[in-house]
Amino acid sequence: MPQELLDGRSSDPALMGWMKGNPPPPERRIVPSRADHMRFPMIRWSYSNMRQFLPTVRIAASGKGSPLPRATRADVAEVRFVPTGQADPIRFEESLVEGFTDGIMVVHRGEVVFERWFGVTGPETRHIAFSVTKSFVGTIARLLIDEGRLDPSNSVSSILPELAQSGYGNATVAHVLDMTTALDFSEDYGDPSSGIGAYSAALGLTPRPEGYAGPRDLCSFLAGIRGDGSAHGAKFTYRTINTEVLAWIIARVEDKPFATVLSERIWQPCGMLGDGDLIVDEIGTPFAGGGLNLRLEDLAKFGEAIRTGKLPQGAIDAIRGGGDPAKFDPVRYPQLGGWSYGSQWWHSHNRNGAFSARGIHGQTLWIDPAAEMVVARFASHPTAANGANDPWSLPAWAALAAHLKP
Repeated sequence: MPQELLDGRSSDPALMGWMKGNPPPPERRIVPSRADHMRFPMIRWSYSNMRQFLPTVRIAASGKGSPLPRATRADVAEVRFVPTGQADPIRFEESLVEGFTDGIMVVHRGEVVFERWFGVTGPETRHIAFSVTKSFVGTIARLLIDEGRLDPSNSVSSILPELAQSGYGNATVAHVLDMTTALDFSEDYGDPSSGIGAYSAALGLTPRPEGYAGPRDLCSFLAGIRGDGSAHGAKFTYRTINTEVLAWIIARVEDKPFATVLSERIWQPCGMLGDGDLIVDEIGTPFAGGGLNLRLEDLAKFGEAIRTGKLPQGAIDAIRGGGDPAKFDPVRYPQLGGWSYGSQWWHSHNRNGAFSARGIHGQTLWIDPAAEMVVARFASHPTAANGANDPWSLPAWAALAAHLKP
């Protein structure tokens, strides 16, 4: 008989009993040498416990952060919307299980009006944010540009001579920041032969294949990336390796480890409630494209700092401006018509000017300036690509904004 597919309820990690017991029984163990921590349904536990499987570096909070004020509203749970491709409406709270949500927080005018926790995720959990991490990196780059310490027109090789012979050699900081580099690198999560597999092996995110002889750290891997023969700047192509280069540039400009810069530039100014953790490779290079682990409320606080201009306004204005919609790929992202990508953020342009940070398996930070709303979500959806969640998520954010908009 075919195995029954697990849904958002039956895959609940607390219900399934992952890693329970002293020691856990063999059938309930999540073992990194088997890459269990990156396989469904085990990810429903591991994404809230990544420090148990991979090395990390600490991102220090100031210890002076204050929780967001609470003004919870029962009506938010009852907001109804029609998921894309369906005929019948669904309640917002009901949709959360459908999206394999681990935790969600809706903030309106600086107050938490709705929050829910599922499985093994709670207020103190440091959940992996995956590519939401990129928007933290892009924000720091914009801060440095605003201060005149980083020139977006400078070549990558002028800052990182180690990449002079790579595909990045004649790219600019702006090309990297907006992901308009022209590289021979495919990021197809459904194709094990794509570049993302080699990237993961260099990082050590999952066990390396037997006999592996490739790069064993991210810097060495990036130096081997080649161009695709076309000109930089012509089109947006989503590639996580761009963020790794951008974080390397930031660390070189600041002459500090990237985790220290993240603490000084974001964590402490935003008043984060607790330390974060950033996954690193075996020589300590940060997984800047997707390795941030943090509390959900701290993710929401970051969104509020961007929304309210708590960080320097010049950088925020540049982020809110978005990228060039003409360079966006509507074929690859059919549900994101009219969007753009700029400064490591996704921009809707046609939804109250909303923009977002997005990570695989459902990680989200959605900022809607017109509705004065921020949504922070952690999830562990079985499908990596956000296209699996967007039919539920995008209509939900729109319905919440319409409900809360003054």
